[in-house]
Amino acid sequence: MRRLWSVLGNSQKLDGGAMFGNAPKAMWSRWAPADEHNRIDLACRCLVVRDAGRVILCEAGIGAFFAPELRRRFGVQEERHVLLEQLAAIGVQPPAVDIVVLSHLHFDHAGGVLSTHGDGKALSLVFPNARYVIGTEAWQRAQTPHARDRASFVPELQSLLQQSARVELVDGASSELLGPGYRFHRSFGHTPGMLLTEIAGERGPLLFCADLIPGLPWVRRAITMGYDRYPELLIDEKTALLADLQARSGRLFFTHDPQVAACRLMKDELGNVVAVEPVPTLADDAA
Repeated sequence: MRRLWSVLGNSQKLDGGAMFGNAPKAMWSRWAPADEHNRIDLACRCLVVRDAGRVILCEAGIGAFFAPELRRRFGVQEERHVLLEQLAAIGVQPPAVDIVVLSHLHFDHAGGVLSTHGDGKALSLVFPNARYVIGTEAWQRAQTPHARDRASFVPELQSLLQQSARVELVDGASSELLGPGYRFHRSFGHTPGMLLTEIAGERGPLLFCADLIPGLPWVRRAITMGYDRYPELLIDEKTALLADLQARSGRLFFTHDPQVAACRLMKDELGNVVAVEPVPTLADDAA
């Protein structure tokens, strides 16, 4: 049986208006109160799966690779590598991580695979034995980013991954490395070819939402981020996926919600799919 843990990969504060797109502050501030700089709290949450002796990590958070000036610019709250601390707390040391699934290569989702800034050494990959699963389109986007999201990528990361020769680029709905019980949904509304990992379970599937649905407020169909490439497409993708998951008793796993790690879904009296049974963490949960 697969067992699940939620772990944090550092945290951020980002502008609330950017995180809620065209939703007015009078609306979104009820869901995510802003500080004096109009920033809201965001987690960079990751999912650990123990499966038949393997340790699988879905994403790695933002990590601690930024120099101090960039850490301040992007609102990273901790100087230390929080993900490595949290993995150690559940008995996982870096060499024990077998597979890292990266939904896309924006730094707040993939930066945690890099070493900490300021240790006197060049950046390196912190999981020495891990294989990396990445969508082909997401990889290509990172290699040749658009001016709109160029700052979201870390050039050193792509180089290190390529040099490692431990990357599986996937085009379809499955991965040879992951094998049965794992399925990918592809999303293009936020960034090209973002992989959403669906993990099969006896109580229904669990979906790692990545930036399609960053947290509980974004379950609402029309709520998107200013960072999204094609908001209307994202809404269509989200609507279809939520309907499908609700029909199959699925759960959502949130990477950016500071308080909620996962939830279930139901239909309300108007037929909208809504979040229910939110939980703050997963700790040795059954898949």
